[in-house]
Amino acid sequence: MSTQVAKQSDIKRDWFVIDLEGKVLGRAATEIARILRGKNKPIYTPSVDTGDFVVVLNAEKVVLTGNKMANKMYHRHTGFPGGIRSINAEKLLASKPEELIKKAVKGMLPKNKLGRQMFKKLKVYTGVEHPHVAQQPRELVL
Repeated sequence: MSTQVAKQSDIKRDWFVIDLEGKVLGRAATEIARILRGKNKPIYTPSVDTGDFVVVLNAEKVVLTGNKMANKMYHRHTGFPGGIRSINAEKLLASKPEELIKKAVKGMLPKNKLGRQMFKKLKVYTGVEHPHVAQQPRELVL
């Protein structure tokens, strides 16, 4: 018996909607990353993108445990000397809640071409409205 390797023609991509109202960021991000990678499917192959599309709603209502709202820092660099910029999770959640979710999920995906391909299947929105109604996404409860 040999191991089956998934081909692009075998993969059927579904769409899922996840509501993050009152959910913990890290626990939700692990489940989202698992779906994006395709680890919830029996056809999962590590070297092939077998994952599904994920639409995340209510990104602004996500919860961080402990003192992470004040203490967790996100850093970026402008490219100029001395150009490191830092912002804490509380300010990032207030200004760009979608970025908070994207950064958490992106950190849990592979750091290569395959991970970047998987990350493109993540759609994050504030509020409950999204433009992907035509894809008939299924509600997924975490």
